Amino acid sequence: MHPEELLPLPTATFHILLALASEDRHGYAIIQEIAARTDNELVLSAGTLYRSIQRMLEQGLISETNQRPEPEFDDERRRYYRITKFGEATARAEARRLANMLKLARQSGLAPSKA
Repeated sequence: MHPEELLPLPTATFHILLALASEDRHGYAIIQEIAARTDNELVLSAGTLYRSIQRMLEQGLISETNQRPEPEFDDERRRYYRITKFGEATARAEARRLANMLKLARQSGLAPSKA
């Protein structure tokens, strides 16, 4: 499968990939990171997050990892997720697609030009 075959990505999927791009995270930490990055404009419910995670695992965008923080900073019930190389390639393809869409919107006068 090629990354472009999954485009356009659902909004939640793209934000989850962005949240995992810098470090492995557990579900609640993903929710917190997305809320922080979007100034609380996007707050995923647990149901949306875990449905998205299940689909992303099946698609090979992310994987579950056994690497964990030190026990005093961890809860053994948490599952940690990591972006895969395929997930990175797919996120990059989506970012290019969105950049091209913004370029077209600017050319049409529907989006402000670059500052």
